[in-house]
Amino acid sequence: MAPAPKAPADPVRAVAAGLLNLTGLGAGYFLLRRWVLAAVCLAATAVLLVLALPAEPDGVPAGLLVGYGFLLLVAALDAARRAATTPLRSPVVAMALGIVLLAVPAGGVVAYGAARDDAVEEMLLGRLDDADALVVKAAARTTFAEGRADYTTALARYRELAHDHAGSKAAGLVPDRLDAYYKAVAKPYTDKKDCEAIEPLTYLRTVPDKRMDRHVLGSLATWPDKPLAASLYACGTGRLGTGAAGSDGGELGRLLRTFPKSEQAGQVGGALRDAVAARDRSLAGAEPCTATDELRGIGQTADALPDDAGAGVAADVDKAVEKGVYACGLDEFKDKKFGDARKTLADFADTYKNSKHRARAEDIAIAAEIAGLRPAAGDHLPPAGSPGGARMTLVVSNDGPGPVEVLYTGPVTGSVKLAACGSCTMYSSESAGRSKACKANRKYPKATIRLPAGSYQFLHKHSADTTAAISDRAAGSEIRPGYSYTQCSYVVRGGGL
Repeated sequence: MAPAPKAPADPVRAVAAGLLNLTGLGAGYFLLRRWVLAAVCLAATAVLLVLALPAEPDGVPAGLLVGYGFLLLVAALDAARRAATTPLRSPVVAMALGIVLLAVPAGGVVAYGAARDDAVEEMLLGRLDDADALVVKAAARTTFAEGRADYTTALARYRELAHDHAGSKAAGLVPDRLDAYYKAVAKPYTDKKDCEAIEPLTYLRTVPDKRMDRHVLGSLATWPDKPLAASLYACGTGRLGTGAAGSDGGELGRLLRTFPKSEQAGQVGGALRDAVAARDRSLAGAEPCTATDELRGIGQTADALPDDAGAGVAADVDKAVEKGVYACGLDEFKDKKFGDARKTLADFADTYKNSKHRARAEDIAIAAEIAGLRPAAGDHLPPAGSPGGARMTLVVSNDGPGPVEVLYTGPVTGSVKLAACGSCTMYSSESAGRSKACKANRKYPKATIRLPAGSYQFLHKHSADTTAAISDRAAGSEIRPGYSYTQCSYVVRGGGL
């Protein structure tokens, strides 16, 4: 039996079948009763839907879309070829149906695009939440330095959202998040922790342009300036006298260099003068040495400030330090710190030669030096004046090979120096010294001291540079009216004086 003749080619049938297969439903093959091929088309569409849904921010891989589109094109051409010579009922209706069904994949593409946009928004909002969490984590740290890395990472994510995803919901929320970010970083400032606030506020001043565009920051771009100036001033004035300023003037130096026209910069000179006046008043208190050290520190800070901002307080500092050194030496003596008192007051006498307290400082320094070996010399300060009345003679001689200085304190305080006895030698023992010293037929270096009656403490000391191995010796003595006295200094082999 001969095969049925093919129907004459009909372009309407071909277009209808092709359009129906372009829907991805295999409808063209269903029209042609090609069930297996129709199933293949449906399976391909099902695989695409499984891989594409739910919509992800990255969408469907491009290779999969290209492959699926190629498959639909092949299926459409194949259905068109087959339908061109295959009789169909109502090909015009089939074409109309194909056109209508094309709305299904077109609508699916639109719906998928919207779903993908929503997924992208959710992803961006998730990134925003992650950045917020980093800010909270950083704010919980003890110091800004510990949380700085998290703050920096969070800011980079805010920048990415604002710059790379402008127009997104997340980008629209960034300005509010930046406001919270600035408040978190600047929390030490709001907590009145002025010195701790300097580092984070300085960091915030680097955010505009370098880390975030100014148009995104708005008024936040310049907000840190006033808080930083206030913190530098409060911290710097609070640290005056502590020695923390360094060679650049510390926080006050930074204030004057960074914000020279600020309100706080104009207050620096007055703050320095107030600090000097406060320490000056403290010199009469319980810790004059501490107050003096702080005055020196204030002077060092004032000297380090730019543009001679501290020049006006230099004279006040010098005057107060002079007063403080003297007060410190007296306080050290009263506290039985005799070595410190001797050095402080001796330095005072050497430094302030025109001071009205110089002679008094020298007397107390002598008493302090004696008290180092003879504590009774430090029971009270030496008298400020000399008593009247008769004076007894005390002749001191040197029977030693090196020079000797004799220090004394009692009703009066002073010292005399005796030259070395060139022909004298050391004695073999203490007893030999006591029996023979200053009794040979030779001329001993000597000095005469005229003393009012009273109890005295004496110290015989050798020059440290020539007789360092010889020990000094201190002793007490009573000077009575109507007598004259002698003392002999000698050296016992082995270091005794």
